[in-house]
Amino acid sequence: MSTTGAGGRVRPAHPGDPARIGPYRIIGRLGSGGMGTVHAGLTDDGLRVAVKVIHPAQAQDPEFRARFRREVQLSARVQGPCLVPLLAADPEAAAPWLATAYAPGPTLSEHLAGYGPLTGGTLYAFATGTAQALAAIHQAGVVHRDVKPQNVILTPAGPRVLDFGIAHAADGTSVTRTGVLTGTPGWISPEYYRGGTAGPEGDLFAWGALVAYAATGRLPFGAGAPDAVAFRVMSGEPDLDGVPRELREIVETALAKEPGERTSAVTAADKCAALLAAQATQVVGGEVDLGSTRAGEPVMAQWDLPTLDDPRWHAPAAPSSRKRTITTVLVAAAVAGGLAGAVIALPGNRGDHAAKTKESTAGASPAAQADSTAQHTRSAAPDGTTEPAQPAVDPRRAAVPTDPLAGVTDPAFTRAGDETQPGDDEWRVSTGASTAAEQDVATTVRDDMRTMLATKDMAFMEPTVTFSKSAQTLMVTGGPISQLPEDQQEVFRRSGEMAACTALARRLADDPTAWPYGRYAVFWKDYDTDPEPNVLGFGEATDGCYNLTAGQWQGDESGMATAQIPSSDRAEIRVADATDKAVTAAWKVRVAEGNGVDPVAAENDISLGFDPVEKAAYVWMHDPDGTLIGRAQRDNFQDVVTTTACRKLVSEYSSNKAWRYTRWSVAVWEGNSRFPEFTGSGDCMK
Repeated sequence: MSTTGAGGRVRPAHPGDPARIGPYRIIGRLGSGGMGTVHAGLTDDGLRVAVKVIHPAQAQDPEFRARFRREVQLSARVQGPCLVPLLAADPEAAAPWLATAYAPGPTLSEHLAGYGPLTGGTLYAFATGTAQALAAIHQAGVVHRDVKPQNVILTPAGPRVLDFGIAHAADGTSVTRTGVLTGTPGWISPEYYRGGTAGPEGDLFAWGALVAYAATGRLPFGAGAPDAVAFRVMSGEPDLDGVPRELREIVETALAKEPGERTSAVTAADKCAALLAAQATQVVGGEVDLGSTRAGEPVMAQWDLPTLDDPRWHAPAAPSSRKRTITTVLVAAAVAGGLAGAVIALPGNRGDHAAKTKESTAGASPAAQADSTAQHTRSAAPDGTTEPAQPAVDPRRAAVPTDPLAGVTDPAFTRAGDETQPGDDEWRVSTGASTAAEQDVATTVRDDMRTMLATKDMAFMEPTVTFSKSAQTLMVTGGPISQLPEDQQEVFRRSGEMAACTALARRLADDPTAWPYGRYAVFWKDYDTDPEPNVLGFGEATDGCYNLTAGQWQGDESGMATAQIPSSDRAEIRVADATDKAVTAAWKVRVAEGNGVDPVAAENDISLGFDPVEKAAYVWMHDPDGTLIGRAQRDNFQDVVTTTACRKLVSEYSSNKAWRYTRWSVAVWEGNSRFPEFTGSGDCMK
C-alpha cells in the first residue's frame, strides 16, 4: 500500500476518520487499499507525514498484526538515500499505525501513463537512486521482496522506494503464511517462482525490470494471465528495446535467470552513478567528482521533475459542525445495518483515478465522452403545430441488447443457456487479448470498471481482463488484496459483471457469426499466487444485463448497498447534497399540506446515494415510527422524490457531459428492519 495517492494530492477525510493519530493532526487522506488507509498528517511544527493505519479486520488477525510489527521493525533498521524514513509507529495500538515522511509525487506507473518513459539524466538518476535505495536496504540485512512501479514515488527531489509490507530479514526470519508466494507477477524473480527463494538477488531482478519499464514504458515480460507472465520470466527474454546501451548492459546483468550471475545492488548503484556523472558531464561540461558529494546529491542534480504542492497542506483545521457530526454517525449506521439519515455522498475527489484514466483514452466509455444535446427542442409539424424534434441518440443512453443473438441462425457463440460455472482450469488457461476485437472489448471493460470503481474511491482495484476460448468466456480478475471488505468485493463483482455483460452484448449484436464470447465471470485473488481464485459471479450476455421486470428497470438491495457507500466524485457530491435538501424541503411541504400523512413523518431522515453500476440514484427514508405504513402515504413520498429528484438529475444530465444518472429508485426502511421496502423505480428520461 503506497503512502501517497496520484500526484501526492490530499483528499478530504472520510466520515469516522480520526482527527489525530499519535502526535499527528490528520488533515485528509493520501490513499487506501485492501490492508489499510494512508492519512495525511501534520506535526505541531508543520512537518508533513503519511500515517498508515491498518484496517480493523486485519488488526484483529494475530498473524497479520505480527507481520505489521515486523514491517515496523524492518523499516526502523533501514536508512539511506531515496528511501522514506520511518518517523514513529505503534504496532500495539487497537488500530496499528506507522508514520513516515511524506513523499509527494506520482508512482512510476502513474507518471509513465501520463507522460511517457523517463529519458536522459532523469532516467539515469532514477536507476542510480533506486539502486542506492536497495543497496541501503540490503546493507541493513533486509530484503524488500516487493519492488515494483507502484512502490516507487517520483518526488521533486528524486525517486523514493516505499513499502516494506512483505519485506523480511536476510537471515530468513519473517512472518508470512506458509506456502504463500508473495510479490507481484512480472516483478518476481525466476528462483522465487521455482522454489520460493527470496534474497537480495531477487530484489535486483525486480530492479532490472523496473529500470527497463521506466526507460521504455513497456513491461519487460509483458502482461496477461499470471501463469503466462511467470513462464516468460522463467524462460523468456525481456523486452529491452529502447533502453540506452550503457544502461542496458547493467539491466541485462540484473535480469539474469540465475541469481548468482546478477550484480549486487551496491555494484549496480556505482555503475549507474558513473553513467549519471557522464551524463552530467555531457550537459554542463567538465568533470563531476562523485567522491565529494553525499549519496543522493548527484541524483537530485540531474533529476528533472516539477515541484508539486497542494493547498490542502496549508489549510487550517476545518471546524466541526453539527451537520458533519450527524452525517458521520448516520453513515456508520447505514453501512452497519441499513439505517441511514443523511447524504451518503461525502466530500472527496478523484485524484487517485485521474492518473490511471490517462492510460487509455481511445477506448473510454461513452459516458465519459458524450456530448449532451438539448433534450427539449421542438420543430414545426406539417400542420403548423410544433412537436418534439427527434434528438440524436445520446451515447450515454445507447441501448444494450437484451437478446443480441435473436434471429441469428449460426452464431459463433455456441454455449447460450449453459449455466455451468467457469472453473479454475479455464481461468488458468485464459489469455490476454490477442486480436483487435478482443483488445477493443478488454479496453472497454477496463475503462467502464475504472469509471464505476473510482466514484466509490476504489480506483486501487485494477481489473485484469482475459479470454478463455474453450469456455467462450471473458474473465475479469481483481486483486491480489487479502481480506478485502465484503462491500468492496461486491462493488467489484457488480461493476465487472455489468462492464463485461454490456461489452459482450454489443459485440455479439454487431458481429454474431464471428464473435465467440458470450459468457463472463468475475474472480478475486487474495494473494499473488492463489491457485484457485474466488469466483464472485458469472453470467451470460444473452440473458440481459440490467435488472428488468416486464421491460422496466427495478432497483434492488444490491444497488442500494452500493449507493450507501460514500462517493468520491465531486459532481455526485454536489448533486446529492442539492437533491437531498430539495427532497427534504418538498417532503416537509407535502406533509404540512395534509394528504393523509402523519405529521411525524416530516422529521424522518431522508438519504440519497448513487449506484454507478446501474447508473441509478437511490433515495430512501428511515421510518422508525411506522408513519408510512399505508400505500397512499408511500405513494406521496415517491411522488415527491420523483418530481424533485428527476428535475435535478435531468438538469445535471443536460449540462454535464459525463453525468450518467437518470434512473431512480425509492425505498423505505420501517422500524429496525434490516431490509428496505422498495416503493418504485423508474427513469427520469422516460
